[in-house]
Amino acid sequence: MTVTIWHNPRCSKSRQTLALLESKGVTPQVRLYLQNPPTLEELQSAQRMLTTPVISFMRTGEAAFKELGLTKDASDATLLDAMADHPALIERPIVFHDGKAAIGRPPEAVLSIL
Repeated sequence: MTVTIWHNPRCSKSRQTLALLESKGVTPQVRLYLQNPPTLEELQSAQRMLTTPVISFMRTGEAAFKELGLTKDASDATLLDAMADHPALIERPIVFHDGKAAIGRPPEAVLSIL
């Protein structure tokens, strides 16, 4: 079973989600997405797997969101481009497994895709 987590070790929810996965016997591939940002294509794929609007996996409270002039009504293409260029805008953590994805907020939300 290949499970991947887009992880930020400085984020408590990301750390809690990783610990939860490990407590369930899952050793995920950890991608430090701030150091190894996803491509636009990977973000598009994540959006399809999450089956949610792009804005739902964006950190709209980040300074870059306002600095870039983004709004919650911006087009998906604009939002995805912004996340590709500024990975701090990506909500964290996101867990991927078997063509599905879930955001670990709360951490238990990721268990539904395992």
